[in-house]
Amino acid sequence: MQTGGGTLFTDPDNDWGGTGAPADRQSAGVDAHYATAVTWDFYKGVLGRNGIRGDGTGVTSRVHYGSNSPNAFFDPGCFCANYGDDPVTGRTLATLDIVGHELTHGVIASTAGLTATGEPGGLGEGTADILGTAIEFFADNPTDVGDYFIGERAFTGGPLRRMDHPSLDGHSRDYWSRDIATLDPYAASGPARHFFYLLAEGSGPKEINKIAYDSPTHDGSKLLGIGQDKAVRIWYRALSTYMTSTTTYARARTATLMAAADLYGTTGVEYGRVAAAWTAVNVR
Repeated sequence: MQTGGGTLFTDPDNDWGGTGAPADRQSAGVDAHYATAVTWDFYKGVLGRNGIRGDGTGVTSRVHYGSNSPNAFFDPGCFCANYGDDPVTGRTLATLDIVGHELTHGVIASTAGLTATGEPGGLGEGTADILGTAIEFFADNPTDVGDYFIGERAFTGGPLRRMDHPSLDGHSRDYWSRDIATLDPYAASGPARHFFYLLAEGSGPKEINKIAYDSPTHDGSKLLGIGQDKAVRIWYRALSTYMTSTTTYARARTATLMAAADLYGTTGVEYGRVAAAWTAVNVR
């Protein structure tokens, strides 16, 4: 759809391939529809969730939102996701990871209901990045391979955020500190993103899908990951079962440990590595 109330896309030959170029306005709609379908399949097939709200209801997508607005957001009022365009390149923000991020805000609103400010706000943005990243890996699309960056395909200046070393975006925090609640939610989401990366992949230098990463730890520890699939299941169970609107980082640690215990027991490596990954981002 377009700015304002929106105009439905139509196509006289019913060929919805689009050119992929910014000048082809239809392409953004195709991208949003594709990424929304992948997100639905991820939540259904991996996590057993029937749609974003859990009730089988679909989601409305609006593309070319605003006038060259480099922003995307989920509006729970209309249960719709809105995607602008990069004003420099004209590229849509309806990429796999950004769509996954925005639709996950709908999941958050329907589960824990994390508030938008303070530590819950940081955890909310972190959750959206965590599951948006998992959705990109799930898609297994060779033209947009899974990575631990957010928004790297939408903007020419590099990713908006990253998970292995969050502070490299010049804005986010790598580790929890007492002032984290005073930061904007994106900066405050850094420790959550970093925790998830360390839990899934471990610390130090490595290459994943031909992309180099090097993740540090607050305490200098060397961590081994448990794999992204288990890390995703632990985070989602914590979100949907134990987190609430006021969950802080300390309570998120407790929630994920409870989720790990539910899924894998307290004596397995998963439980211990959840605890170690939180310690590595200074959440004790």
